Amino acid sequence: MFIAETFVSLQGEGILVGVPSFFIRTSGCNLRCRWCDTPYASLQPEGERRTIVDLVQEFCDSGTTHIVVTGGEPLLQREIGELTRDLRVAGAHVTVETAGTLFPKFSCDLLSLSPKTANSDPEDTGRGRHRKTRSDVSILKRLVAEFEEHQIKFVVQAETDLEEILPLLESLGTVDPNRVLLMPEGQTPQEVAERAPEVAALCLEHGFRYTPRLHLDLFGGGRGV
Repeated sequence: MFIAETFVSLQGEGILVGVPSFFIRTSGCNLRCRWCDTPYASLQPEGERRTIVDLVQEFCDSGTTHIVVTGGEPLLQREIGELTRDLRVAGAHVTVETAGTLFPKFSCDLLSLSPKTANSDPEDTGRGRHRKTRSDVSILKRLVAEFEEHQIKFVVQAETDLEEILPLLESLGTVDPNRVLLMPEGQTPQEVAERAPEVAALCLEHGFRYTPRLHLDLFGGGRGV
């Protein structure tokens, strides 16, 4: 598999925030989010080819029970099914983080879906392709139906984002609001803090969960966190 990095840290987002976890960050993405915070795994993919046996062994040596397979877009990797299967056999609680635009065969204990809205559209080349890919919710519907244990996480810049988020959720059918998480957009703790009150108010209004970006608060961002 093409891997950008592996590391142990605390899960920074979602319903498992704060849980010590081993992270496998795959490299490569089919989207071009303008606020992407891991360009080395998406916009300009870096990394090396690593075997599944090696990755599973590193998890076993990490001393953690939870693992997060993220990216980039991990569902681009042809070996994602084999990796997730072998990790679970090794005793891992597996979270897979995806934008929800692909549906290969894989398994996990928690599917973390991060549908992208218009606030992610790039301003230059690739905008049309990005918008077309992120706007197709047919695969997202299949994923929600297939994986009962899921969370749906949205990056929010302003209240106007709800004009897109609410219809999207309605199109998915019956969605438990407790599985919907709103997260302030920001590349630094200061930027996140500035948007946090507005996003928290939206959560209270609609019954959604608020998720912080704990890794930014603790480590300031960057690689390996």
